[in-house]
Amino acid sequence: MHTPICDELGITYPIIGFTPSEHVAAAISRAGGLGVLGCVRFNEADELDAVLDWMDANTLGLPYGVDIVMPAKVPTEGTVTDLGQYIPEGHRRFVNDTLHKLGVPPLPADDDPDAGGVLGWLHSVARSHVDVALQHRPRLIANALGSPPKDVIDEAHAAGVPVAALAGKAKHARSHIDNGVDIVIAQGTEAGGHTGEIATMVLVPEIVDAVGADGHVLAAGGIGSGRQIAASLALGADGVWMGSYWLTTQEYVLGNSHAMQQALVGAGSDQTVRSRIYSGKPARLLRTRWTDAWAEEGAPSPLPMPLQNLLVAEAHKRIAVADDPSVVAMPVGQIVGRMNAVRPVADLIDELVADFDQAMTRLDKVRGG
Repeated sequence: MHTPICDELGITYPIIGFTPSEHVAAAISRAGGLGVLGCVRFNEADELDAVLDWMDANTLGLPYGVDIVMPAKVPTEGTVTDLGQYIPEGHRRFVNDTLHKLGVPPLPADDDPDAGGVLGWLHSVARSHVDVALQHRPRLIANALGSPPKDVIDEAHAAGVPVAALAGKAKHARSHIDNGVDIVIAQGTEAGGHTGEIATMVLVPEIVDAVGADGHVLAAGGIGSGRQIAASLALGADGVWMGSYWLTTQEYVLGNSHAMQQALVGAGSDQTVRSRIYSGKPARLLRTRWTDAWAEEGAPSPLPMPLQNLLVAEAHKRIAVADDPSVVAMPVGQIVGRMNAVRPVADLIDELVADFDQAMTRLDKVRGG
């Protein structure tokens, strides 16, 4: 399992793993892939700086990447208090009433409801994430919301760091390349988190054709086996971008993960929903009593990013503390149906590689090899 992107990124396998956990990201890199750390949870530059110090010390000199969230639309500046004025009181009331109905208790008295990545969705904070990351040794900077501004791309390139951007349509992929992006993540609707409407099987070859020889393409969405990696490469991708699959790993020790992992391990591939309730942009989430409440008659429409994230930030913290799998608020893709046990990252990578080899052996027999 080796493609040109392996040589460009300095990795053994063309497996790029996105995760908000530095422990998971480091484990992916140590196992031969490229661990990409999601930065949106960091409100302060010093927090991210300390975690990247840890990454530098725990990846054995192997490459890793960072993922930022850089929204393009206003309001994108200010403090939580400043932006709070844009949130309707009816929305606040709905969230509080829903949490009460679901039996979600308040936060402990000493817990800060504004902590935990609330400001990480702001444009200015995302820029500070780039500045901090470039003081370390990332091998990739990815933007979860499309092309970063040109000066950010230029800054990364000046440091010798390639830039990746998410795309859900071929025209968006071509626009990314024209803006200077090096790697397009072709993310099908099966994916967890922010995602479009086109399925991976259809989307990947469309984006491969649109990008041509001008950049690399990573397939994303619905990938959780070596067979699916083989299929992605057959569709023309240079590698895969996997996010959801690492949520049920032993190394995932971010916050209170017990209820989240319990919910994911027990879920089927039909138990996700695509909604704007998480951040204001369409994102695929695990379907729970929390997501169902937002779909009921009389529920308010989600607010635009970043206001929706600010609205539900405290609710997400309360849900996590509640330790109730039935109300988990978690982005995850349809591949959740394969995430049936909590396992080490290295075991998953080994299994992906072995399954890929078996798939390629079957294909060789099909073509008479």
